[in-house]
Amino acid sequence: MRGEYKVPGGKLVAVEIETQGGEAEGRISEAFVSGDFFLEPDEALEDINGALLGLPVDSSVDDIATAIRQRLSDDVSMIGFSPEAVGIAVRRALGKASSWEDHHFDLIGPVSMDPRMHVALDEVLARKVARGEAGPSLRFWEWDSPLVVIGSFQSYKNEIDEEGRAKHDIDVVRRITGGGAMFMEPGNCITYSLVVPESLVEGLSFERAYAFLDDWVMGALAEIGIKARYVPLNDIASEQGKIAGAAQRRLAGGVVLHHVTMAYDIDADKMLEVLRIGKEKMSDKGTKSANKRVDPMRTQSGLPREEIIDGFMRHFESRYATTRREYSAEELAAAQELVDGKFSTEEWTHRIP
Repeated sequence: MRGEYKVPGGKLVAVEIETQGGEAEGRISEAFVSGDFFLEPDEALEDINGALLGLPVDSSVDDIATAIRQRLSDDVSMIGFSPEAVGIAVRRALGKASSWEDHHFDLIGPVSMDPRMHVALDEVLARKVARGEAGPSLRFWEWDSPLVVIGSFQSYKNEIDEEGRAKHDIDVVRRITGGGAMFMEPGNCITYSLVVPESLVEGLSFERAYAFLDDWVMGALAEIGIKARYVPLNDIASEQGKIAGAAQRRLAGGVVLHHVTMAYDIDADKMLEVLRIGKEKMSDKGTKSANKRVDPMRTQSGLPREEIIDGFMRHFESRYATTRREYSAEELAAAQELVDGKFSTEEWTHRIP
């Protein structure tokens, strides 16, 4: 059995193993680790292989990493990989975890609709994956009216300036993931959602899962001339500053919802009137004063927003097995039901004062 894991920003780890015994009580009987990583001294590879021998087939990533660390001496340097990376590769070889290549993704392009529908569609599609009625998906948002989307745990009164919100006639909806507020007007952001089985991030900490699920978009950004990096916990930045923020939630049924919003061309003056954002927060968003626009994607790429989204979709297709599709009538109906019964209600929107 063979498993591979590419460390985000690091190297590839491959593991070939054999096991003995049944599924419940089986153990690893042979193990060979390889990859394009660096290891000093090179004799330590034998110790890594040896640490895997005899481990139960249901060992967790932490169990495997601990066994490797206990076997290695203090002078060993693992460059471009880690004991946890070996553990993930082992879990994939054993069929306990999955890789991008194990899945076929639905790819759904932007469809203009009430932005609250997109918040609801996150939940609808996650439920379908959990029930085994749909595979993983990547979809891009498009909306027909302005909206502020606040994080699941944010306080409405602390985030929203009610006078400014009313002045600009902007609604507010609370999403099901954490993180900060998203100021969204038609054409000012690029937002996408990934719904994947939890097996894809099995063994990864929350911090590592963020970078792992957005590794593909780093390649997509590079193709349009933006050299980006991940800034823990959940930001994507270039040399000029922050580009995007991510939010993520692991849901019941073994599903992970992950989405990202990138600033394309935001009216900073209006955002300051609607959101209660201090100077320190504004500097994090790429501007230090009002009368400026938050526009890293537009200025750094020089491309129309639609062209960037199209490039992102084509890049994802070039890396993974995908099928483009549209939302089904059943999905849209289920989302509308959630909008009416949950996401448009005072109880949900103001559940944290």
